[in-house]
Amino acid sequence: MNLLVFEYATALGVKDPSLTAEGQAMLNAITNDLEGFNTNFIISKDSAQIEGGSCNPVEIEQDLKEWINNNVSFYDLCLPIAPEENFILFELTRLIEKNGVQVVGSSSNAVNICSDKYLTYHALKEKVPVIPTRKVLWREIDEYADGISGKYVVKPADGVSCLAVQVVDSAESFKNAAIRVKNVTNLPYFLLQDYVAGDSASVSLLTNGKRAIPLSLNKQDNTQNNGNIIYNGGKVPMNHRKEDEAKEIAKKAVESISGLKGYVGVDLILGDEVYLVEINSRLTTPYVALRQMLNFNLGEAVVESVKGHLPEEVNIKGEIEFQKEADHLQLKVIS
Repeated sequence: MNLLVFEYATALGVKDPSLTAEGQAMLNAITNDLEGFNTNFIISKDSAQIEGGSCNPVEIEQDLKEWINNNVSFYDLCLPIAPEENFILFELTRLIEKNGVQVVGSSSNAVNICSDKYLTYHALKEKVPVIPTRKVLWREIDEYADGISGKYVVKPADGVSCLAVQVVDSAESFKNAAIRVKNVTNLPYFLLQDYVAGDSASVSLLTNGKRAIPLSLNKQDNTQNNGNIIYNGGKVPMNHRKEDEAKEIAKKAVESISGLKGYVGVDLILGDEVYLVEINSRLTTPYVALRQMLNFNLGEAVVESVKGHLPEEVNIKGEIEFQKEADHLQLKVIS
């Protein structure tokens, strides 16, 4: 069985450390976990060296989509790691599917729903507690600005890693936030959400397309700077009085969207109540820590999950913090 893995930024040779640190860490982690398979991973000739374990690097110079379209059919399975913004993950997943290769991850339809947070909201609003969300067209900015009273959150519908996510409390801050969002999205709208106080968290899960099992509740280290929300890293696992409820909501949400498979991350706010924020239909940064703490090989379990098999028992040992530092992701073992 031939398996192809790629991480978008390293496959393109992106030079911005703020974009590559997490991607390189996830690629290193997953390739080391997949040493038991006949695994190749794509790397741009312009990217930094990736350890890759005993997996085989495939250096490319051409456009990533062109290379995948011409070569992915030589593989049995393909595991893409890519951002949701501008529907990049959706387009790459659809390209893999069109070439008749099994995706080690979610279907393109499920990725599409999770890439647009407004579609996610509509898919789940009758299923689990979600934050009230409005879709704002660019021509409606003045109309909505007049109604801003109290705290709200402005964000791109297809954003990733808190990019351009802002807390606003006035017409002026709302308009400024909308301008910033417009600079990072190609969509004709953005999102306005009620502000919910609480702890930022995520749940990592494995799903076989029918049943999902939570692996861990993870702390998200988010800070605010003049209303801008910044993602700095986190900790696995997170101890919280709402842990069981958070895991149950994440499980139900993932099982409610047809086509979600493999590793999935669900972001939540844990306050007086638990609210789902979004679903990431891909590997997320906690994977890098979680893989070192589970009672099984997480990479192999991701592959097995898309084949329909889930682990019978999930045990986590220890605590690990992870922080973005310059051009790399720093892991600190706490216990």
